[in-house]
Amino acid sequence: VQLQASGGGSVQVGGSLRLSCAASGRTFSSGAVGWFRQAPGKEREFVAAYRWPSGGPYYADAAKVRFTISRNNGKSTVNLEMNSLKPEDTAVYYCVAPASRPILSMVSNPSTYDYWGQGTLVTVSS
Repeated sequence: VQLQASGGGSVQVGGSLRLSCAASGRTFSSGAVGWFRQAPGKEREFVAAYRWPSGGPYYADAAKVRFTISRNNGKSTVNLEMNSLKPEDTAVYYCVAPASRPILSMVSNPSTYDYWGQGTLVTVSS
């Protein structure tokens, strides 16, 4: 299983970016998929996740309202639409997927996810 994230880049405060994650070797047919991020000098943190066949999406408080996670199961892709970006959103963003569907309480826990993409850098400047 490989996850390929794309769509990162540099944007000014208030701008938007759309991250995409493509899965090879499996389809997002069950379980969950999500995004984490890691800013320089900080720990990796949960951003958003989608769990199915029921439940989700789920967002970290910092991502609520501004970010939207969506998936296209037919194309094995998941997207993260990010709006009203702030400098504190600057980080490497990772697409993640578990080997099996996690329980709700574990959706935001990085140990839940067995597969991690290579990360895509998002830089928000003022």
